[in-house]
Amino acid sequence: MGPGASGAVAGGGSMSRVAVLGGGIAGIVSAALLAADGHEVELFEKSAELGGRAGRWDARGFRFDTGPSWYLMPEVFDHAFRLLGTTAADELDLVRLDPAYRVFFDGADPLDVRSGRAAAVAQFEGIEPGAGARLSAHLDSAARTYRLANDRFLYTDFSHPRAFVPGRALRELPALSRLLGRSLQSLVEGSFTDPRLRQILQYPAVFLGASPALAPALFHLMSTFDLDDGVLYPRGGLGVVVDAFSRLAAEAGVAVHTRTPVRRILVDGRAVRGILVERHGALCEERFDRVVSAVDMHHSDTALLPGRSRERSLRHWDRSNPGTGAVLAMLGVRGRLPELRHHNLVFTRDWQANFDAIFGAVPRVPDPASFYACMPSATDATVAPEGHENLFLLVPVPADPGIGSGGLEGAGAAEVEAVVDRAIAALAEHAGAPDLPERVVLRRTVGPADFERDLHSWRGSALGPAHTLRQSAFLRGRTRSRRTRGLFYAGATTIPGIGLPMCLISAELVLKAFRGDRSTGPLPVAETQRWV
Repeated sequence: MGPGASGAVAGGGSMSRVAVLGGGIAGIVSAALLAADGHEVELFEKSAELGGRAGRWDARGFRFDTGPSWYLMPEVFDHAFRLLGTTAADELDLVRLDPAYRVFFDGADPLDVRSGRAAAVAQFEGIEPGAGARLSAHLDSAARTYRLANDRFLYTDFSHPRAFVPGRALRELPALSRLLGRSLQSLVEGSFTDPRLRQILQYPAVFLGASPALAPALFHLMSTFDLDDGVLYPRGGLGVVVDAFSRLAAEAGVAVHTRTPVRRILVDGRAVRGILVERHGALCEERFDRVVSAVDMHHSDTALLPGRSRERSLRHWDRSNPGTGAVLAMLGVRGRLPELRHHNLVFTRDWQANFDAIFGAVPRVPDPASFYACMPSATDATVAPEGHENLFLLVPVPADPGIGSGGLEGAGAAEVEAVVDRAIAALAEHAGAPDLPERVVLRRTVGPADFERDLHSWRGSALGPAHTLRQSAFLRGRTRSRRTRGLFYAGATTIPGIGLPMCLISAELVLKAFRGDRSTGPLPVAETQRWV
């Protein structure tokens, strides 16, 4: 038994033999928590490495995170580590970013966004008179909403009526109803007129796989993470977070099987009896008491489970919103790019046209496109050779595998490579580096077809189903299967949702479900550290 068994989470009930499917962070942490709680756990991952969307690619002295690159909600990471008997401070070398990020606009000077209430309020006031006070009120509401969500909604699987009408939430119901009844775009545009400020407060919708017009105003709570709390970076990249949890899982006794795809979840009547797994080209039935599927829920429904055991019908999936797709690029660049910061957002003037292209009735690749550029070499010298920059680009596109796959050195699908070429050209202009395309010495691209093939991601979605009103909270999914005893779900495609922090919480929800714990808040552990 590992550190978690020393008292952080132990005490959960009778031991069972558990298969965890999927080696993303939700699968890793689910396995670690269950093993630390006394269960016999085996983790199955079809790829050679753990991490899932939070992958890593090393090439020619460059080290790239191939997925998530923002370290937000640090108290959630710390809480997960504490459940396993350690802390984020002990496991990670966390660096506070200042500025938190830089925003490039069409026809306006770039803006360095600094965290902390006073700095953010002063910055907004300097751009739009009166906006400082309105931002303070906006952030007060965001912080209040997040506290309520953390106490009552994020850490529950909604299996108990208490989750729907918690005591303190009764006082908040009118405000919650208003936030659920309007969009994030409507909320922000009702308080701010400068288009730059509107974009800064609405861009978190992209983290939710949605557009500001589709995401409920409830999600304005995300502004407290970057503007109030600040943005951190784990030195070495997000891959070190995966490494830390993987080590803790191994120490807790988890048996990890990579390059071992699971082909079926085996069901007898209404109960799981094991899995059908491929080992060295041969199919083997293996018996387990319980199965945790931490892979894409659409893949579980349509490829792993028999039809009678599916959580959702094919008709349901056809009506659902898969969220945004993405074209990614990992670029090694010769020389420096001093105009870029660690995190950079590039917004087009008419970004509504971007969202219309992605989520409209006839989806298409936006051109010009808003996009995100991460340059961790601005903070961390270990991610690139001396005299070079590490550049990661993410361009939101429709969730459509037909856009194609990426490749090495321009060998990807024509549309994928064209999206990257346009993003490089736009970044070159904003960064005052017209020779940027010629300075790229390493190039790897990823398209929606790669997400579908490598991650079994539904329709090539980059993040998971969009957080629309119909696909959030108890409408998003369940931790415990409604149809099959012994089957549980974790990850970005179920509750509570998209992003590494939500995946960590989904793993804790699995542990609570195993224990029969229907409480609405986090499991008690030693005091978690909030990075303020």
